[in-house]
Amino acid sequence: MNLERGQIYFVNLNPVKGREQSGERPVLILSIDAINRLPLVVTVVVGTKGANLQRNYPTNVRVTPEESGLPMETVFIGFQVRSLDPNRFLGNPVGKLASNKMQEVEEAVRYVLGL
Repeated sequence: MNLERGQIYFVNLNPVKGREQSGERPVLILSIDAINRLPLVVTVVVGTKGANLQRNYPTNVRVTPEESGLPMETVFIGFQVRSLDPNRFLGNPVGKLASNKMQEVEEAVRYVLGL
């Protein structure tokens, strides 16, 4: 499988603990392609339905279906970064973010990490 930065997949995030996002969720691949090609892990930002978050925060990036390829408005949550085994990625990507939206996600993650 050829996993690429900016692609969006639906991935089952279970098992989880505590306040981690659970279940089948859209995830945005954040790690660079040089890492994604290795048999290590893939770093992602987890998404949730836009309706779940009424306010916009500097830690989140809201995307429309047209921008993401997802069936509904989605918010990628900059403080929900996870590294996943490549075997969790089944099937084909459902979408890919354009570079301007990827920059917004990068800014949100930098904000969360204080970078």
